[in-house]
Amino acid sequence: MIWLGWRQQRTETLIAAALLALVAAILVPSGIEMAHAYSRDGLSHCLGFNKAGGNLACGNVIGSFEQRFSKYSSLVDWFTLLPGLIGVVLAAPYALELERGTNRLAWTQSITRRRWVTTKLGLAAGSALVAATALILLLVWWRQPFVRLDGRMDNGVFDSQGVVIIGYTLFALGLALAIGAVWRRAIPAVMVAFVGYFVARIFTDIWLRQRFAPTESLTWRPANGPDPARLRHAWVITEGPSDKFGHLLGAGKASVCAGPGCPFPGPPNWMHAVFVPASDFWSLQFTELGLFAAIALALIAFAGWWTLHRE
Repeated sequence: MIWLGWRQQRTETLIAAALLALVAAILVPSGIEMAHAYSRDGLSHCLGFNKAGGNLACGNVIGSFEQRFSKYSSLVDWFTLLPGLIGVVLAAPYALELERGTNRLAWTQSITRRRWVTTKLGLAAGSALVAATALILLLVWWRQPFVRLDGRMDNGVFDSQGVVIIGYTLFALGLALAIGAVWRRAIPAVMVAFVGYFVARIFTDIWLRQRFAPTESLTWRPANGPDPARLRHAWVITEGPSDKFGHLLGAGKASVCAGPGCPFPGPPNWMHAVFVPASDFWSLQFTELGLFAAIALALIAFAGWWTLHRE
């Protein structure tokens, strides 16, 4: 049954492999070039440099490096769609068999319903895990120079680092399987699932992630020097001029609110930031992985239950 299931999923697995090969063809040459430039320009000596004030030579070198490879970085930001694409593609064979009714033929042979469902879902999930792991290795390796310079907490970078890609891929897979099991129309199910994946990712990036992230706040005087070390590579959610108590000033108040009539008790030359420190990267990664993986497992289990009891 495993060999038969693999043969029936072979085309979609090859499509996923082709997507990964295309990503590798883009990332490997540019990654080698970027690593060479990072070493040649001595950027490792500028890792402690703060852009708000510091060594001018480091600022110029870092700026030149980031500008040179910004086109690749912008392209890689779109690769956040790949986990969803891989997930829905690998779910297509399951929905296609239900649409064609070939599953009923298998059930009339020596293969039980439970064994058929378990094998099909297990192969799809296993293939998704392998593809997600390969994508993680490629993206983490490629982004190393940028991560060393700028960190990995910003939304666009966070989505392509660590283990969250596994959760994203399984979520897309589970969503496509659940919709396909109920609808029994492979292509519409895949399309709707991909749109659902995209909406869920946007919702997480814009609203949800900062709700379960453990935030900290900090108020400091910019006149005393560069930004505090605690903000280095942090995910800054809000930042702006404030009074010395951390009350953010409205637009224009930073320059005019300094006299006795000022509604704020402190001088206007303070800054206040709400941020997630770089040290919380892995805790945030595993929280988001757990969320998406739990939803994915529930969707996959639902697809199996529906097929067993409603087919």
